[in-house]
Amino acid sequence: MISSIYNGKVIHKRFKPKEHFFKYSVFSLLIDLSELNQLDKEIKFFSFNKFNLISFYEKDHGNRDGSSLVEWVKKNLDENNIHFKDIKIKLLCYPRIFGYVFNPLSVFFIYNSNEKLISILYEVKNTFGEQHTYIFKVDDDLKLFQHNCSKKFHVSPFIEMDCNYFFRILKPEDKMSVIIDQYQANEKILYASQDGKRVDFNSKELLKSYLKHPLMTFKIISAIHFEAFKLWTKGIKFIKKKLKIKNNITFES
Repeated sequence: MISSIYNGKVIHKRFKPKEHFFKYSVFSLLIDLSELNQLDKEIKFFSFNKFNLISFYEKDHGNRDGSSLVEWVKKNLDENNIHFKDIKIKLLCYPRIFGYVFNPLSVFFIYNSNEKLISILYEVKNTFGEQHTYIFKVDDDLKLFQHNCSKKFHVSPFIEMDCNYFFRILKPEDKMSVIIDQYQANEKILYASQDGKRVDFNSKELLKSYLKHPLMTFKIISAIHFEAFKLWTKGIKFIKKKLKIKNNITFES
């Protein structure tokens, strides 16, 4: 299998207007989308578009309607002048556990037929059921990629919209790392990261990862609300969401 499992940690550190920190353990899947049917057949406890202990549903990403993620990626690449005949798509995300998942950030890695990375898509979700995808073209064959863009999507009710993101991401190999620094008026207000070490995607390793984090997806959404409550008790200003944006996409140069 080309697909992999990454066991690691998520870290959030807020610097302004008041300091706040939390960390928890997680595991992610890096799924080669062309292997989904094979994974469904060969991996115990895992299903594609069907309920299982651990599962992956296409409707959790892209158009969010269950349509093909491969076609969704190709369409968005074409519309943003990233033209390649043959591509390979890998998606870094949390799986569903007992049918539930919340992915604050999912990352699509797009490779050409020579295994060179040509584009990265950062798919950001909030707890209101909304999603925004930032598409970046990749020209250099590097191990570490860095991307900047302005914030276009309401995520936290305790951070204003007039911010910028600075993404740093490793090409996933033996290790995986995604770092997001958020700036407001040239001051860093938030650091968020996820890292992990690779293991093979097989039934044994999948079960081991699950047993280490048996209620991970429920813990993630619970932690988001619990940490929000702690921010509120610290007196941090609540920012009301002004726009309803179901599923937007922006191409970043």
